[in-house]
Amino acid sequence: MAGKENTKMLTYKGKPLVRDGSTIYYGDMADEYVAMLMIAEAVDFSDMKLPSKVSVQVVSTDQELDPKDRIIKKTEKNNLYDALNIATIWLERTLEQE
Repeated sequence: MAGKENTKMLTYKGKPLVRDGSTIYYGDMADEYVAMLMIAEAVDFSDMKLPSKVSVQVVSTDQELDPKDRIIKKTEKNNLYDALNIATIWLERTLEQE
């Protein structure tokens, strides 16, 4: 199977999850909005690090907009579960409005 790319993408509730370093993008980049979760702090737990401060933003995918104008909503959560939960709710609501 050499030459074949792994086309499986990690998803959550039917939407793609893509990680780039400490930033996680949630949603389809072809949609008008996606959620961006930035891990600001992490604590040691056993042999791994758990996010303890996560910034959540719903942003427009419109490249024509100024970066500050692309932010629709933002908040900060104390763990990844809460951050992904609010990101899911906000993203669904924002996409429904369009």
